[in-house]
Amino acid sequence: MYGIDLHNNKDRYFTIGDNKRQKFAFLPFKRQIKVNKVSPVNLELEKFKSEQLREAEISLHLTDKQENELSSLLYDHKGAFSSDKEPLGAIIGHEVEIILNIERPYPPLLRRPAYPASPKSREALETHIKELLDLGVIRNAGYDEEVDITTPVIVEWHNGKSRMVGDFRSLNI
Repeated sequence: MYGIDLHNNKDRYFTIGDNKRQKFAFLPFKRQIKVNKVSPVNLELEKFKSEQLREAEISLHLTDKQENELSSLLYDHKGAFSSDKEPLGAIIGHEVEIILNIERPYPPLLRRPAYPASPKSREALETHIKELLDLGVIRNAGYDEEVDITTPVIVEWHNGKSRMVGDFRSLNI
């Protein structure tokens, strides 16, 4: 890497480096240049892009303007997406009430014993249940509560990660 030393002189020229004989000057530029409006940089948006969207794959077919509009839209609605602090997202006001069209006592298909699970699956299941309890998504049901519980199932992907799902197939009767 090379550095350039510019020496300004009292006259309308400058020299570069130690060569004082060769003089350079800026020529007057007669053509007018239009400068478009410069948008202020939103530091929070830039932080959001670098932290939250760093792993996002945005289409290469978007123009810069479209990509900026998409980033702004995602930033404006960032509360709807999960983050490290809110792993399940934070959509408020869109609670869903599910009404079953079956009355108690439920048929035997809804009252099933737990699926057999290996110790590894059981450990993963307990980890997921603890995580959901900590997040406040589920709660412990008391022994005196009349709660019918779906049988949780562990789904494992090829990359070794797993997640817990509920088996609601019997509701589709």
